Formats: sequence, structure tokens, C-alpha cells
Amino acid sequence: MDQLSTNQSGKLTKSRREFIEKSGLTAALTMFGIGFFTSCSNSDDMEPTGNTGTPTNPGTGSGTGISVSGNKITVDLTIQKDLNADGGWLLITNGKTLVSKVGNEFFALTSVCTHSGCDTNWSFTNSIYNCACHGSKFDTQGNVISGPATQPLKVYETAVSGNILTITK
Repeated sequence: MDQLSTNQSGKLTKSRREFIEKSGLTAALTMFGIGFFTSCSNSDDMEPTGNTGTPTNPGTGSGTGISVSGNKITVDLTIQKDLNADGGWLLITNGKTLVSKVGNEFFALTSVCTHSGCDTNWSFTNSIYNCACHGSKFDTQGNVISGPATQPLKVYETAVSGNILTITK
């Protein structure tokens, strides 16, 4: 009988099987790195963390001075006083909109990050919006400064009449 054509069968012991499974997992984590298996998942965006620098969402309604109706958002600047100062900004979660004032000009952008759709975890410093979900940075014109996002944020039209800022999406 030829030894090369002999078939053998058997079973691995439970401890041997567990050892091989753990070794395979360890090899995969070592080869790809743990970040490969955990980064940029949608669950990151469902419960974002790191809100440092993010203002408290003022909500909407008559007491907040913010109204969202269809494609129009109005902001009463006598109530939302943070927007009167250079560098002041606001995240309007109900309208999925970022608003800032740089110099004498107001800027409004979508708050939905083009990387993975995170829309509530923003900060604004030195005229740069930072999406804290994955670290993308955008200027006030919506342009990508650094990724992982590769597409700009949508820019909205702003107009001021008296103390009312109107944003048109």
C-alpha cells in the first residue's frame, strides 16, 4: 500500500481546537491591526464621544430664537448671542446645520459629515470645523482640510436682516 494515498481521519481535542482558533485571531489582529476591525464603523457615529468644544444644542422653538421650517432656518441674534462674536458658532441639530461667524460674515454648512454621515459631534476652532467622529476637518467654505472625508460639506446661503439670520438650504 502506498503511504501517500493513505487517508487518515480523526478529531482535534477541544483544547487543541480552541488553541488554533485563538492563534488565528491573534495572527489576524497582528497582521491587520485592531484598528482595521474597529475603525469607521457606523456604531461610532451612533454614539459619538469627545464633545469638547461643542456648544450645548439650543434646540428650536420660540424660546431659543431658532426656527426650522422646510429649507429655511431663522436665528434671532438677540437670543443666540454667541453668534454675534467673531468665532462664535452654533450646531443646529434639528436642522442638521453648522453656523459660524468669522469677521463680519456668517457661514452655514450641513452638519452631516461626508465621511460617514456623523452629524452631531462637531467643534469649531480657528475657523475650522472638526468632526470628532473620525477627525475630518473643514474650512468655513465646506472644503476638506484633512480627511478621512474626501468630499466637501454642502454650503447654505445666509442673509441678515436686522437681528434675524436666515439660512436657506
